[in-house]
Amino acid sequence: MSQISAKAPVLVLGIGNILLRDEGLGVHAIKAMERIKLPDFVELLDGGTAGADLIDAISNRQKLIVIDALDADVPPGTIMCMKLQDLPAGASAGISLHEFGIAETLMMARQLNCCPSQVTIIAVRPQTVDCGMELSPEMKLLMPQIIQIVLDEILTPAQQ
Repeated sequence: MSQISAKAPVLVLGIGNILLRDEGLGVHAIKAMERIKLPDFVELLDGGTAGADLIDAISNRQKLIVIDALDADVPPGTIMCMKLQDLPAGASAGISLHEFGIAETLMMARQLNCCPSQVTIIAVRPQTVDCGMELSPEMKLLMPQIIQIVLDEILTPAQQ
């Protein structure tokens, strides 16, 4: 008989399409973080471009930290930290470069009453979104800063 393990209270979720260079930033961040010793209460997940398929993975977590590329009216390389309540109602276009973005997934989880207690979205305006599997040099330089923001967020006590 298999044993079902409990979910880690904190999930760090990287979103993106690695075939489109900087659009895969979240996935690249998760791959980089896999080499770091993290507390046992943290789980890393490469969410790719899964969208609604992620509801089970994010449901009922204490804290969800999402790393994603964001098509926003800011200079490329700008790092933005947002909370769930910062997302405008009906936010879909502009929150993610994916068809069914994290905003829709979170709104669906909210409707199903399984949304994580605390959500932080670390979004970065991409430099280059064209065919290729490597991050642009500008995004590679930002990776340590992005990871540090995630680590700081992991260690920030959950707010009730």
